[in-house]
Amino acid sequence: MKVLAIRGENLASLAGPFELDLTQEALGGSGLFAVTGPTGAGKSTLLDALCLARYDRTPRLGGRGGAPVGYRHPRDADDLKSRDPRGVLRRGAGAGFAEVDFVGRGGRRYRATWSVRRARGRPDGRLQAQTLELRDLDRDQQLGGHTKTETLEAIEHAVGLDYDAFARSVLLAQGEFAAFLRADAADRAALLERLSGSALYGRVSTLAHARAREAREALRELELRREALGGLDPEVRARLSAERDAAQAA
Repeated sequence: MKVLAIRGENLASLAGPFELDLTQEALGGSGLFAVTGPTGAGKSTLLDALCLARYDRTPRLGGRGGAPVGYRHPRDADDLKSRDPRGVLRRGAGAGFAEVDFVGRGGRRYRATWSVRRARGRPDGRLQAQTLELRDLDRDQQLGGHTKTETLEAIEHAVGLDYDAFARSVLLAQGEFAAFLRADAADRAALLERLSGSALYGRVSTLAHARAREAREALRELELRREALGGLDPEVRARLSAERDAAQAA
C-alpha cells in the first residue's frame, strides 16, 4: 500500500480545501520527509484525513461512543458523541471531506472519499450522516456496495489492512508508537504476514514448529535406546578394564 495524495476541506484546523500530492516534487523524489509546524497548524488533521477517507475513524477520536464534549450545535443529533468522526468537521462549515489516492492490492490505484455535510450546506444545519466512496482509478469504476459497511469492507480489501493493523504499523499515531510492540505474538505474526504481502512468516512458524517436534522425537528415541542398553555388569566392567590395561602395557 502506497499513499499517492491526501486531500480535504474544512477538517478541524484546516479551513478550506487542501491537497498534499506525494507524487510531485519535491515530495515525490524524497525517500523520507517530516511534516512539521506549530500546534494547531494541521499536522494531525492530515492524518485524520488519511484515516477518515479509508476507515471512517481517526486515532484522535478512537471508535464510537463516548460522552459528548466540546462544541456541539443545538441542531446536531443527540447521539453525536465525542468520538464521532463527524466531529472533525470544522466549526462554522456547512460541509467537508477527506480524500486519499493510494496504490493498493495488485498495484491498482484507488481513491477513497469520506464526506459529511449539514442540512442544505448551512453552518447551522443539522449534521447529516457521513458517506464513503471507493473508486478504482485504473478502471474508472465505482467499488463497494450500497451501504457504508459494504464500502468499508471494499476499502479494507483494497488497502490490505484493517484499521487496527494500519494504526499499529503504518500510521503509529501520537501516543500509539508502542502499539505494535504491545500486540501479542499471534497478532504481530499476522500483521507482519499482511505487511510482507506473503505467507513468509506463517511458513517460518510452521517450519519452526515442525523442526522442534522432530528434535523432541529424536531425543525421546535416544533416551529409550539408552534405557534399553542399561549399565555394565561389574564383572564385565572389571574384565574390560583389565584387558585395556594389558593392551596399553604391551
